[in-house]
Amino acid sequence: MVTEPVLAKPARQDDLLRKRLGFWSLLAAGLGSVVGSGWLLASMYAAQAAGPSALLAWVIGGVCMLLVGLVFAELGMVKPESGGLVRYPLYSNGRLAAAVVGWSMWVGYIGNPPTEAAGVLQYASAYLPGMYHGKSLTGLGILAAGGLMLVFVLINYFGVALFARTNNVVTAIKILVPTTTAIVLIATGFQSGNFGHQHGGLAPYGWSTALSTIATAGIVFAYTGFRNVVELSGEARNPRRNVPAALITTIVVCIVLYLALQTAFLGAVPGHLLGSGWHGVNLNSPFANLAMLLNLSWLYWILIADSMVSPSGSAIVYTAANARNSFGLAKNGFFPEWVMKVDPRWRVPVRALAINFVVGLAFLLPLPSWHAIIGVTGTLAVFTFAIGSVSVIAFRRCEVGDAGTRIGAMQFVAPAAFVVSSLVIFWASWPTLLKTIPIVAVGLVLYGLNYFRNRSSVGDFRAGIWLPVYLGAMYVLSVLGSFGGHHVLPAPWDSVTVGVVALGIYVWAVRSAVTHMSADPDRTAALRAEAAADRARQESAAG
Repeated sequence: MVTEPVLAKPARQDDLLRKRLGFWSLLAAGLGSVVGSGWLLASMYAAQAAGPSALLAWVIGGVCMLLVGLVFAELGMVKPESGGLVRYPLYSNGRLAAAVVGWSMWVGYIGNPPTEAAGVLQYASAYLPGMYHGKSLTGLGILAAGGLMLVFVLINYFGVALFARTNNVVTAIKILVPTTTAIVLIATGFQSGNFGHQHGGLAPYGWSTALSTIATAGIVFAYTGFRNVVELSGEARNPRRNVPAALITTIVVCIVLYLALQTAFLGAVPGHLLGSGWHGVNLNSPFANLAMLLNLSWLYWILIADSMVSPSGSAIVYTAANARNSFGLAKNGFFPEWVMKVDPRWRVPVRALAINFVVGLAFLLPLPSWHAIIGVTGTLAVFTFAIGSVSVIAFRRCEVGDAGTRIGAMQFVAPAAFVVSSLVIFWASWPTLLKTIPIVAVGLVLYGLNYFRNRSSVGDFRAGIWLPVYLGAMYVLSVLGSFGGHHVLPAPWDSVTVGVVALGIYVWAVRSAVTHMSADPDRTAALRAEAAADRARQESAAG
């Protein structure tokens, strides 16, 4: 077997990245990613789809993210690396798994800046007519969204220090405004009757609809930014301490915040808007419109102003994170090597920034609205959660890392995160999953081309074949299930079946990963040495 280089030439580009991000900057990156357009719009779309049972969707989504977050927190401690989210699958399961995960993640992340730009302009339509009409951006709105995306790139171009300073300020504003909004709406406009039987009760469209809402109404999208803390771990000071602390704090704060916002929205909607049920609630600028209906004009103008700040702040972080994704994919050999070029002056992967900007513009043409984009990108994000659970256990069994980089009960957390992520994929509903098939297929085709070009080993293929089988199983079960499928498997047995199948594939995936890592002891020894060197550098810096 040919040993894959773990360091070599890519390491010299990694060394150019500045390690300037402390706990507060990482926390701001996490919160700044998570609290974007999601809080401005997802509460309404979740209420439209599920009514008051949307609260359950936020809780389940938050618990899922917490489990996944613990997995990635340990990975970020064991092997802090820029672009790590697309590197860990390569280390544990080879090029096939890395290709599918990396491609899905790249496409999902690249959709964030256009999504956030669309969110900005949807809210801005309240005072900038001609940008948004019906349920999508106009031609002028698409041009304006492209201009906003260019601003996100320029902020990132001038270095991680400027990115951190900008994001710290923006994030402080982003947390203050939604917190104020939730408190004010609950204190002044809350109507308990909105939860009553006259409007369908707690679950007017059934509890299964609340589960579908997790992936399709923007809830997963609203949470997923926490992983950007891991993406930036290669530029962090003392990542062993700061990465897990920032990541877990981000998720816990956002669970509380989103529950408060959803409660505020559900309670503040005037009764006359519920004449045709929650499906009939349709506001271009949901929280701002509610503020105006409650004669809170001061809050209205704060929200209109924040509609520029919150989505833009999130997009700035995602622009940074996806540049590191591209950087990592280039190190994997999936993208051309020249993509990982780091500018020697500003110390950022500038070519990756440019490529992501150009490709991101394409999202605005077929999917010119916030809600249209997040349905696909939110589901793609969940596809990439499961692999972390496999990598973290494989690292442990192959002794990559040590006791100081391990989180308690991970042997239970990792499989639970895998199963819950699988359920969220399934609950997204078959019509939504169907849209992801062409994207996954392109990733597999690109892997095939790389396989023959790089003459990859059969063992490398075997180590990752579980992942296409896993996705295929999720597609088949979705067709047969009750979430937009043909109801061959009735609820709740369809979800039970998904959980059992996912657990079985998880056991297969971990065994494949351990076999793959054990088959190349030189590569695994190099990983152990890198992890030990990272620990020594962190201890030296801390001391």
